Amino acid sequence: MKRKGLSLFFFLLSVALAAQCSETQPVNCVQLMAWLTAGVPSARLVRIIHERGLAGVPGKDQIHQFEAAGADPSLIRTLANLKSSVANTATSEIPAPLLKAAADAKAQHFHEAELDLRPALISDPQNAALHFALGGMLVRQERWDDAFDEVSLAAELMPDFPENHSSLAYIFYRLDDGPNAIAEARTALSMDPQNAEAYQFLGLALYSNGQYPAAVHAFGESLARDAANPDTYYDLGITLHAAGNQHAAITAYREAIHLNPAFWEAHSNLALTLHQQNRLDEAITEYREAKRLAPEEASVRNNLGNTYCDKGDFDAALLELRELYRRHPEWEQGHACLARAYMSRKDYGNAIQEWQSAVRQNPSSSTEHRMLGEALVLDEQLEEGVQELRLAVTLNPDSDSAHQGLGTALFRQQKLAAAEKEFREAVRLNASPDNHFSLAACLMTMDRYEEALSELDAAARLDPERTLYRARREELLKLMKSNSR
Repeated sequence: MKRKGLSLFFFLLSVALAAQCSETQPVNCVQLMAWLTAGVPSARLVRIIHERGLAGVPGKDQIHQFEAAGADPSLIRTLANLKSSVANTATSEIPAPLLKAAADAKAQHFHEAELDLRPALISDPQNAALHFALGGMLVRQERWDDAFDEVSLAAELMPDFPENHSSLAYIFYRLDDGPNAIAEARTALSMDPQNAEAYQFLGLALYSNGQYPAAVHAFGESLARDAANPDTYYDLGITLHAAGNQHAAITAYREAIHLNPAFWEAHSNLALTLHQQNRLDEAITEYREAKRLAPEEASVRNNLGNTYCDKGDFDAALLELRELYRRHPEWEQGHACLARAYMSRKDYGNAIQEWQSAVRQNPSSSTEHRMLGEALVLDEQLEEGVQELRLAVTLNPDSDSAHQGLGTALFRQQKLAAAEKEFREAVRLNASPDNHFSLAACLMTMDRYEEALSELDAAARLDPERTLYRARREELLKLMKSNSR
């Protein structure tokens, strides 16, 4: 992967250059606007002003420009209050291309914002903040290598700005380079131990390395500095879920939603975790909210359909999945769920088509081949069913369900000896009541009543509440008694 092994170089470069820079060098309004455009939080910009000072006093027009760009009230108040504490010196005018980029970024038109920034950089190529802003627009377009180039240049031009390194940490994380991501986040924290974003990106990097406890700690440090960041709670939820702590993950996702009710990804991940806990009604509620917020997100409809299937509400599953494939004909998941829904209606023709799609999607899955085979048998396509079921057994010889399904298909073909072999293997792998019962039925057909009685006894002993086993046992005893006269 490109960019490996560069983090130590940038750390040493930053240390060397930072020694030549004054950490209290004032910032200007152009830099503030560029950083705001890139997504640096207003609260962080306020802290930068307090720590470094502002070169010049912004006028009313510039304060309105910051309001238009999305600055929150705390930043606006800070800029306005500077008039009473700073000498009335003029501040540099914010270039029109940067103002347009800020407006486009606020509207989430990131490609347009990128195009706006490039002329500004032609006029001022040594402006680190403009390079950082351009890197931010490229990050949002997931153009990681291009973003790396711009943010790296920003770090060279302004080595004492921690966000350059936290941004590099995020880029390395997205490039699946955990070690360099960790190094860059720690570089940012060495410059600014109170940087919540750097702790957040350190947490992401540690998560990508599988260091879940350390990642949870880093997210906690981030939230201690910025408790109102829903993204950090969301990242914490993902990490806790990966670590196996579903209860804590649910709490984190709920906090993310509390802070940002429109956070559809948090609703979706909360639903997924609730589904795994078999809290199906709660999961459905969250998936439905995620679908309302992101109606074109295919994964949400797919997961909602699967949850309906697991609940046994196959009519709702059919409606959801049909709509999914209507909107996203290229979507390849969900066929198994749709097949189950058709099976519940005894619509074996459509079920077979869906199982075939599921098999194409996952050709090495024994389960999909077994279910296709069983559907074919129910549709009286016995030869095709046996072929699929044999393949299911080959793919997973330790599956009692595959052996039981193949035994049933062979039994339907009156190949009783071969069926008995499969039923006995199913019992050997899993001595369940149903497997004993299937073997008993085969043995009864072969007139081997004593052996069949033994299997029925085993089934009834394992599940004494099921009246079917006792009823068949009584029928067999009557038959044996009748034949003995």
